[in-house]
Amino acid sequence: MAKKCEVCGKTPVVGRQVSHAHNVSARRFEPNLQVVRAIVNGGIKRIRVCTRCIRSGRVTKAA
Repeated sequence: MAKKCEVCGKTPVVGRQVSHAHNVSARRFEPNLQVVRAIVNGGIKRIRVCTRCIRSGRVTKAA
């Protein structure tokens, strides 16, 4: 299953991890995804959504 927000499309991004000795290695920044029961097209569906979409009100949670 892809690590992708189903609302905004946010995906992992790559970067570098740098130690105090300046040893550099690759790392990934993952989006904070949560499985939420949300109202989609008038019905209830489980979707994987990032926490920013939940906070900003882009997702209406099902009761």
